[in-house]
Amino acid sequence: QVLLEESGGGLVQAGDSLRLSCTVSGHTLRVYTMAWFRQAPGKEREFLAAFRWPGGNTQSADSLKGRFTVSRDNVKNTVSLQMNSMSDEDTGIYYCAARLQSVIVSAMRQASSYNYWGQGTQVTVSS
Repeated sequence: QVLLEESGGGLVQAGDSLRLSCTVSGHTLRVYTMAWFRQAPGKEREFLAAFRWPGGNTQSADSLKGRFTVSRDNVKNTVSLQMNSMSDEDTGIYYCAARLQSVIVSAMRQASSYNYWGQGTQVTVSS
């Protein structure tokens, strides 16, 4: 069992930066792929970024244009999402996801590839 808990959400102004964290507990040594998704009101869940290890393959949504960066801290068992130059279009609920099995690179962007999800954290960007 893998438990995921997001934190760091809140209200920011357009142009600001925000860093989200996902604390991982449970069988962390078995976690192979982790990702961040978000869901805006009235829209489908959207892939943001993911990475897989061993190997360290990283995927990011092209629409983000490099504004978001995913990273992990093995000591703290956390996965972070650094978000820069935020706009009101970044408003939504942000979710951390994990998959215990390895996955092909093309599947890293698909929500259906992930077995475990956090409860989500709200991010609101005020323009």
